[in-house]
Amino acid sequence: MRKINVLTVFGTRPEAIKMAPIVMELAKHPDVFNSKVCITAQHRGMLDQVLNLFRIVPDFDLNVMKPNQDLWTLTSDVLLKMKEVFEQSKPDIVLVHGDTTTTLAASLSAFYAKIPVGHVEAGLRTFNKMYPFPEEINRVVADAVSSFYFAPTQRSFDNIMRENPERKKVYLTGNTVIDALLYTVNNHPADMEGIDLDENLRTVLLTSHRRENFGEPLKNICLAVKTLVEKNPDIQVVYPVHLNPNVRNVVFTELGNIDRIKLIDPLDYAPFATLMKKSYLILTDSGGVQEEAPSLGKPVLVLRNETERPEAVSAGTVKLVGADVDKIISTAQELLDSEEKYRQMSAAINPYGDGLAAKRTIDAIIANKEALISGTIL
Repeated sequence: MRKINVLTVFGTRPEAIKMAPIVMELAKHPDVFNSKVCITAQHRGMLDQVLNLFRIVPDFDLNVMKPNQDLWTLTSDVLLKMKEVFEQSKPDIVLVHGDTTTTLAASLSAFYAKIPVGHVEAGLRTFNKMYPFPEEINRVVADAVSSFYFAPTQRSFDNIMRENPERKKVYLTGNTVIDALLYTVNNHPADMEGIDLDENLRTVLLTSHRRENFGEPLKNICLAVKTLVEKNPDIQVVYPVHLNPNVRNVVFTELGNIDRIKLIDPLDYAPFATLMKKSYLILTDSGGVQEEAPSLGKPVLVLRNETERPEAVSAGTVKLVGADVDKIISTAQELLDSEEKYRQMSAAINPYGDGLAAKRTIDAIIANKEALISGTIL
């Protein structure tokens, strides 16, 4: 029997981090898989950092990134260009991740070509189609056209089955971001000298880049952080600022040239993972950081009103504070002041897995080898 032709598609840095363990696991089975990688380069520079770290060389590079591109242009570009990639690579299965525009367009394009889709990190939901926008609809559509569902948690597994109890190939795998994080901190510890951290201060790591926080919400987040720094002379804030002008223009206006607030360019994944490990507290609107930081024992305040990762809230590893100035300040201050409150969050068990998610995902695909090659799965 011939090998399974697998095409793994991603386009952003978070996708690349979470799909890198999948690509590496596929490479462990050269007798089973003919594995190819397609990147859309939805985020060009930030994506390339991760490719270099995990030594991934794409077979196809769509290079769709354009200045100030809108969702219409990006979606149509990926949708059309994936058709050409499918014609060249002839995959038996297309693997996509999560909820980006790349995921939406690549999975829909594969569906049009009648190629089975495997959705890594399937089943996440806020059940609010406008929050986060457009990610909630992206992941719902990806799940609608998929044949394989690789759910990171029991809750996401249950979401998939609740929507359609007839779905057969649903697997509880854990989250591949934990695979990536543990691989990175164990194999690529990074030097923090370029950030110039004061070892006598507690470090608060801040990241905010999501579309729903553009404008006034981001200004509110900056105000809260500025207030926390003024009230706590023993903390320093490090903010790797996203390259999007909608983020940078606000952040540098509100937080530029303030003592003990370090605004830096986005970090490669290895130094970012090291920075998370060195931090005392993390404020973020990133989905990936909500999953990663608890594995390092770091409390996370989520700068969103809703999350598609409620497992972390239930487990006590994260708290939702949104972009509410008073709530950000009061919740962060409680953790800065109370060792007991801090210990409760930092010691909570991470619900997102044990670092073996990629292996479980690939094992599931191998178990379906005959059906994939025969073309009986759609």
